[in-house]
Amino acid sequence: MASGKEIRTKIKSVQNTRKITKAMEMVAASKMRKAQQRMRAARPYADKIRRLAANLSQANISDYKHPFLVSADKVRRVGIVLVTTDKGLCGGLNTNIQRVALTSMKEWESQGVTEFKVTAIGNKGLGFMQRLRANVVSSAVQLGDTPHLEKLIGPVKVMLDLFQAGELDAVFIGYSRFINTMKQEPVLEQLLPLTGEKLGTPETSWDYLYEPDPETVIDEMLVRYVEALVYQAVAENMASEQSARMVAMKAASDNAKSVIGDLQLVYNKTRQAAITKELSEIVGGAAAV
Repeated sequence: MASGKEIRTKIKSVQNTRKITKAMEMVAASKMRKAQQRMRAARPYADKIRRLAANLSQANISDYKHPFLVSADKVRRVGIVLVTTDKGLCGGLNTNIQRVALTSMKEWESQGVTEFKVTAIGNKGLGFMQRLRANVVSSAVQLGDTPHLEKLIGPVKVMLDLFQAGELDAVFIGYSRFINTMKQEPVLEQLLPLTGEKLGTPETSWDYLYEPDPETVIDEMLVRYVEALVYQAVAENMASEQSARMVAMKAASDNAKSVIGDLQLVYNKTRQAAITKELSEIVGGAAAV
């Protein structure tokens, strides 16, 4: 059995760890509220531009089809935009979306996909794909606590350019969708080509007056639509990150409290045994005299 001094050292160490996890829990709770506000504030714009893109995609324009709306006959080359966190200590958030991405890649390989190209948003996803020796064509790390579109446009544009150049047949985006504080759902959605199901088929057909011309307007609108999807995915992932970290740190604090109680009990038993032994030695010595 460990000595009383060793047990006291362990108790002190666990108490210090509990102070850290408790502080991290409080910080994550504060950041979670702000992240949720940003995520919910971005949803109306994403919904509006989705409806507008759906109407534009269904508009009658003779002899023009945007490359983002053209589906390949056979998918052979796939691009993946993987959104993860820059930091750890957020439970299984990153592991879950990485598992979904890896499973999907294996399924696509069995279906005839021969090439993958990856855009990694977040340190954890970048490290994961590098360990898989995947072809990482672009990345964005150290995004901070607030998503900034200017940091995301560059890496995402690499994927858009590859798709427009015909080097990719489909592009998917993987992220953790925020459901509530206790639940975050890993999802892998098709980003390109933009199908009617993804855009949402409009109930009625709208006619537009285009300025300067339909091609310019639709080209710009669909690019902005894809950027809005990516921004919304990063905002959802950041809200999920703070929620998962708060829950994980609360669980760690509760576990540390339980460990401290167990160690305190062991310490008391050890101390009681030592006192009993000393009394027995004293009584035995007195009897011998």
